Amino acid sequence: MKGYGRDMVREKNWRKILLGLGLDNKDGHKRFTKGYNFYLVGGSEDTHNTMQEKAIKLNEQLKKRGKTLDNVNKKEFYEIADKIGLQIPEEKNKKSKS
Repeated sequence: MKGYGRDMVREKNWRKILLGLGLDNKDGHKRFTKGYNFYLVGGSEDTHNTMQEKAIKLNEQLKKRGKTLDNVNKKEFYEIADKIGLQIPEEKNKKSKS
């Protein structure tokens, strides 16, 4: 019998995904959109639509570069995110500029 924990993780074929989480839903409607490399959950109708547009634009830009989320480097990802207006939180371990 195979073990659990790290052994199981190594056996899986993991791939990177974009996760969009909308927290401004007040109408009680449950919104969920799944794509090849993204999951979008929640949000108002406007927020969810915006997340869908950003996910589609991200995939278009990745495709133009011949990349996927699995092989795009950090610099390219941030360039694409900036180009499509995707807001990325700053890293906590980033040193502040003085």
